[in-house]
Amino acid sequence: MAGSPGRGQWSRRSFLAATVAAGATLAACTRDSSIVVPKNAVADAEARRPHSGRTVSTTLTADRARVDLGGTVAETVSYNGTVPGPLVRASVGDELAVTVRNRLDRTTSVHWHGIALRNDMDGASPATPDIDGGADFTYRFSVPDPGTYWAHPHTGLDADTGLYFPVIVDDPNEPGDYDAEWVVLLDDWTDGVGSSPAQIYDGLRNSPGGHDMPGMGDMPGMPQMGTVPGVGGTGSSTLLGGDAGDVSYPYYLINGRIAQAPSSFRVTPGQRVRIRLINAGSDTAFRVALAGHKLTVTHTDGFAVVPTEVDAVLIGMGERYDVVVTAGDGVFPLVAAAEGKNASARALLVSGAGSPPPADYAPPELRGRVGTVEAFNAAPGAALPAARADVELPVELGGGMMNYDWTINGLPFAKTQPLEVREGQRVTLSFKNTSMMWHPMHLHGHTFEVLTADGRPGARKDTVNVLPMQQLRVSFVTDNPGVWMLHCHNTYHQEAGMMTSLNYID
Repeated sequence: MAGSPGRGQWSRRSFLAATVAAGATLAACTRDSSIVVPKNAVADAEARRPHSGRTVSTTLTADRARVDLGGTVAETVSYNGTVPGPLVRASVGDELAVTVRNRLDRTTSVHWHGIALRNDMDGASPATPDIDGGADFTYRFSVPDPGTYWAHPHTGLDADTGLYFPVIVDDPNEPGDYDAEWVVLLDDWTDGVGSSPAQIYDGLRNSPGGHDMPGMGDMPGMPQMGTVPGVGGTGSSTLLGGDAGDVSYPYYLINGRIAQAPSSFRVTPGQRVRIRLINAGSDTAFRVALAGHKLTVTHTDGFAVVPTEVDAVLIGMGERYDVVVTAGDGVFPLVAAAEGKNASARALLVSGAGSPPPADYAPPELRGRVGTVEAFNAAPGAALPAARADVELPVELGGGMMNYDWTINGLPFAKTQPLEVREGQRVTLSFKNTSMMWHPMHLHGHTFEVLTADGRPGARKDTVNVLPMQQLRVSFVTDNPGVWMLHCHNTYHQEAGMMTSLNYID
């Protein structure tokens, strides 16, 4: 594994095998059905992936930690005592062997977000059993596609803590038309410095109505509202179609640092810099810009797009964008504005002399051309083969703030009716958002192409923002058998029920 030379700056460069691979019957994510994965289907899919013969091994320890966010110390949980956790890096076809030592007082897991890996290593129950407190487990799988990925738990509200880290898969055949690489993780932060995720969730569940309206939490005569710091009080966003989120966080971070104590990335003027942007937040979309620079977007969720120049990009939770800039001469803030929340995170690109502007500086690029998914199209080598859909599956997103109940197709996860597919199909998921909130929808184990209103293929992704009252369709190939989660990547919406599963049936 490549080492980490410094926070915010990165170098360029056995027991589950028998479950699905042997054709075991897995309980589905519903109380009244089960599915049978065809015999050896997961092992067969793994055999079809590229294999380099190399193994990249590392160990991660999930434990309590005191983490310095830049003068503010948080009592939280993390991997190996750092936030973000250590970079895991491999090349296409390499086997990853990552041993997770769970030293927490609860179960945990590691979900490998965006990687089309074997189902029994996905890190989401029931495909992969959670890791008990005090136990160790080794995730072992090959990585089939180059790109920018990340990893985080799939247990309760732990995604809104310090348990996350970047995962980069390199393509040995990629020319690498850049001189330096900057891995940038965005986050909204409360654990250990504000209300705990559990307190926020309880506040959302127990404060019926009102707190989804900006400023309502502090109005007199409104009992139960504003009783939990952080609940409510967010604003609205045109780009998100209305309410920006449910939670106002004490801090917003880039690479584990608050805006008042930013990390720096040093280059020389004229160098081409590849910036890998990852939104590890739980309730916040970020509008990201680099002062004094244009961004050329080259990848969405790991897959190449036709290079497109913008001033800023909007990144929902779970999304990743790769951009390339040509460094100017000076000190330039990379600003991640918390969309609709009147706050921001920042880091510094340093290529010469100068002083950074104040921590609350908002570069004019944030008000320029903002790239969203509609602006991008998959590059020819990343596009899926043209094909007609064999099946179209409805995915209705529902719920609301009154009872804080979020559903897919009218049901919470505890009562979900799984979506069913067969191997070798071309499937269209038809999202219909009937709620008044936006939802970043993430599909495990697959990537899809986002379809335009007239049915043309657009960017290839695994996470897409579905705006209020919007209908949006995506298309993918069922080439990875198993039981796969489909859910909103807002941590609190997911916990409240907006998750179902995509089950392969024989």
